[in-house]
Amino acid sequence: LSTPRHYHTATRRADGRVPVAGGLSGPSSGSLASADIYDPFARTFSAAGPMSVARSRHTATLLPSGRVLITGGSVSGFGTTSAELYDPATNTFAPTGSMIRDRVDHTATLLPDGRVLIIGGWSNAVSGITYSIEFYDPASGTFSLGAQHQFLLTNREGHTATLLPNGEVLVTGGLTSGI
Repeated sequence: LSTPRHYHTATRRADGRVPVAGGLSGPSSGSLASADIYDPFARTFSAAGPMSVARSRHTATLLPSGRVLITGGSVSGFGTTSAELYDPATNTFAPTGSMIRDRVDHTATLLPDGRVLIIGGWSNAVSGITYSIEFYDPASGTFSLGAQHQFLLTNREGHTATLLPNGEVLVTGGLTSGI
């Protein structure tokens, strides 16, 4: 890696290469905008273009197109609604639509229809932990909130979300308000 990192993402692409993006480089450092690409065949890291926003505690989801969706995270200590796409063809990051809610420590799960389900997370001191969900549509580059009946029964951050064979998403663990 070009710099030490924690609270970053690493996403294996279909060709085996792994974009490693953002994070923190030390306990009192700010979030990073830098990214590296790991090549498992050459066993080397090389620099990728910088992210449009320095962030940590975000998500990275491999899309069917081969691009990687980066959502939310901590930016200057607060959650963000920003999102961006890593394009392996150009080795660059570019902004995409903004999420409805700012989120930190949320999950992002690729659904069978190609959309990405974004669940829960951290928001900031004003809005706190959320129970809302939203969807990213890669065809339009936009986010939308789930329908009224589509939300978590309790607000969560630091949880997991796993796509099950029947298309449902299992959400487990995490922290809730008051804990």
